[in-house]
Amino acid sequence: MPPRKIVDEQEVIRWFEEGRTYTWMQETYREKYGIETTIPMWSAFRRRRGLDRRHLRAADLLPWRMKDEHRHLYPAIMLRAEARQRAGRELNERDQARLTAWRRWLDEEKLVVHYDADTADGFFYVPREEQDTDIIREPPKDKTGNQPQD
Repeated sequence: MPPRKIVDEQEVIRWFEEGRTYTWMQETYREKYGIETTIPMWSAFRRRRGLDRRHLRAADLLPWRMKDEHRHLYPAIMLRAEARQRAGRELNERDQARLTAWRRWLDEEKLVVHYDADTADGFFYVPREEQDTDIIREPPKDKTGNQPQD
């Protein structure tokens, strides 16, 4: 059986609670204990201990199979911020202000976010319709693809 790489589990749990990155953990373990680790090892530790995901999946608000060039456009950024807020995660002051203004604008203009991967722009703001129950226009099932795999 190979030797255990985690020297102090409570220390590592504290690092996760502090929001330390996997890279930081790798470097710290190398310096402190002389142990080489991998990012998948840290991810597996988090999963086995039931610790919160490092990045929140926003599948409810970003259900589309998105093209890479659309992933960092403003509507996607705001939808991720909205997902973090709905999950009870704290936003920094700048992101909170941007999200509040963006949500106010959507409400005032009665708009929802629509995504079409087959266009250069990807995201569009479209008038809210009766079937719209959230801040996005729900895609047809064949256009989804951001749901977690079970």
